[in-house]
Amino acid sequence: MRGVRTIRDGRTVKPRIRVVTFDLDNTLWDVHSVIGNAERTLRAWFDERIPEVNQTFDGDGLLALRTRIVEENPEIVHNLTELRRTTFVRSIEQCGYDPRSAVRLADEAMVVFLDARHDVTFFDGALEVLEELASRYLLGALSNGNADVFRLGLGDFFSFDYSAAKVGASKPAPDMFHAALEHTGADPEQMVHVGDHLEHDIRAAANLGIHTVWVNLTGERYPDDAPATVEVSDLRDVPSRIDELAGS
Repeated sequence: MRGVRTIRDGRTVKPRIRVVTFDLDNTLWDVHSVIGNAERTLRAWFDERIPEVNQTFDGDGLLALRTRIVEENPEIVHNLTELRRTTFVRSIEQCGYDPRSAVRLADEAMVVFLDARHDVTFFDGALEVLEELASRYLLGALSNGNADVFRLGLGDFFSFDYSAAKVGASKPAPDMFHAALEHTGADPEQMVHVGDHLEHDIRAAANLGIHTVWVNLTGERYPDDAPATVEVSDLRDVPSRIDELAGS
């Protein structure tokens, strides 16, 4: 079997699995290439529409401005769309635009960025895995990011989605997992969470008694104290491993 290792054997799952939740970024696609492309697209738009922004702020300058905004309003860190939009507003204002114009232009910039942010290339097998699992389980998305599964055309697979912005807290905080359990009426042992991040996804879910599938596509060494139920190195192995957990 392709790159599959059972980490915790002999676990009896009663009752059977009902709900499967997925992290999105770096679980279903490579987020670093997506954001890199979105930021290049945005800088090209600024060059054309508001060249003063690129002339005044390089990448480090925008990052420093973003950091100051978070220091002023720590809760905004959970809403990446609003954080980026506020950064745009501030940067445009600092280039001499009046507040109303800055807001209007920042909104236009966000449209450009979010269009590019949703131009993703799915990992091999990702769409087939979602389609297969959606035929047997209730699927949900739990993400710290601002990708919209319905905008990505995944609405036929996912029945619900929660983001850090929606619940007001980022993983590894338990809020998204609690929201999924409440929404579905499932008990923790009836749910499996699939994700790439050992702390934000695997340990956070396991701490609540939720089964976990660690998607390790980069061959990262498995820590001795990591609590994943199952590890896979190929997304296409996820359905069979979840079926095993469900006892089907």
